[in-house]
Amino acid sequence: MAILERFGDIIKANINDLLDKCEDPAKMIDQYLRDLTESLAEVKKETAGVMAEETRAKRMLDENAAEIEKYDGLARKALTAGNEGDAKVFLSKKQSLVEKSVSLQATYDAAHANAQKMRQMHDKLVSDIEELNGRREMVKAKMAVAKTQEKVNKVASSTDKAAGAMDAFARMERKADQMLDQANAMAELSAAPKDEAAELEAKYAAQGSSSAVDAELAKLKAEMGL
Repeated sequence: MAILERFGDIIKANINDLLDKCEDPAKMIDQYLRDLTESLAEVKKETAGVMAEETRAKRMLDENAAEIEKYDGLARKALTAGNEGDAKVFLSKKQSLVEKSVSLQATYDAAHANAQKMRQMHDKLVSDIEELNGRREMVKAKMAVAKTQEKVNKVASSTDKAAGAMDAFARMERKADQMLDQANAMAELSAAPKDEAAELEAKYAAQGSSSAVDAELAKLKAEMGL
């Protein structure tokens, strides 16, 4: 049956392989669940049809068996009544029914085998869906953690860059201090050497100026009678 082959491929699909190939496992599981759910609806419909065929074939087989038993009983009754001719008629009918039962049995066996396969696929699909439903939240939780970790990694990278910038700034600051110290040293070296005699001359010159002012003040006070 084509339906058996087609859905046989579906239930053989390796979920883990599919997850490995996709970029977003959470979305892939949702899609796979949708596909399986749609497949399950079709499998249920097909399974119901195959099971109905099995039931019909079993009913025909049972009815034929009942007919065989009935004509066997009638043949016995005819012989008991001494009607051998009637018994032959009943036995002939029974024989044709026995021959028919061979074909009916083969039909039922095939229908039963198909129904078994369909039920197995139906049960497998139901099991897969239940398993995926159970794993879906776990996978989504892992994906959320992974995305959070990516954000943390990006922030950590930015922090590393900031630390690098601070280090570079500190190096530039040290270099600037070094350049300033060097410039001050150059200025000090470039300045003329001190002339101690000139400095002392200025000191005593200032003292002389102060004495002259004091003398002038005393003269003025004397003139004014103060």
